[in-house]
Amino acid sequence: MTSTTLSAKDRLRHKHAEEKARAQAAASKARRRRILGICALLAVVAAAVYALATSGTASSEETRRAPDFTLPTTAGTTVTLSELRGEPVILYFNEGAGCASCTVQMAEIEKEPGFAEADITVLPIVMNTAEQIRLDMQRYGATTPYLLDDGTVSEAYGTLGTGMHPGVPGHGFVLIDAQGNQLWQGDYPSMWLEPAQLLKEATSRLD
Repeated sequence: MTSTTLSAKDRLRHKHAEEKARAQAAASKARRRRILGICALLAVVAAAVYALATSGTASSEETRRAPDFTLPTTAGTTVTLSELRGEPVILYFNEGAGCASCTVQMAEIEKEPGFAEADITVLPIVMNTAEQIRLDMQRYGATTPYLLDDGTVSEAYGTLGTGMHPGVPGHGFVLIDAQGNQLWQGDYPSMWLEPAQLLKEATSRLD
């Protein structure tokens, strides 16, 4: 066996050793990334759980004249609150685009026949463009036209910053009777209220 042959075998072994070391390093790096990703996810979940656990439902039955407004909708129309006098209205303020539970909430409200039976109109209000919120409406099956607010109406009803994000509405409802009086307001940091419970909150006060 010549020295040239030995040298070639040594080079081959050295090459295999380097490849093995690189593969082990890559696997170790991938494991670290997975661990860091899991830790980050757990931190986000823990923060969300803590936020929900430490934030309770806020409810107010202070009666006042509901601030009037006119807003454009995703259907290309406009809605003026005072023109709906004669029937009760629930304003549903929410974070809008990017908040899956917000849009699912509206889709589930639409499935509850009790609102139509009580002649209650539910108006979802968001601070989004029509294009932004339409994507979520299509994804989660909400069909009621959304009212598009620049923040003025949300501020007038005291809903800004009541959720997890400052400067936008939280997840809340405002009940207005047929005469235009605000009877009740409920904010839900948990980002959900069973439609049947919402209906009960409304009808119990309208009766």
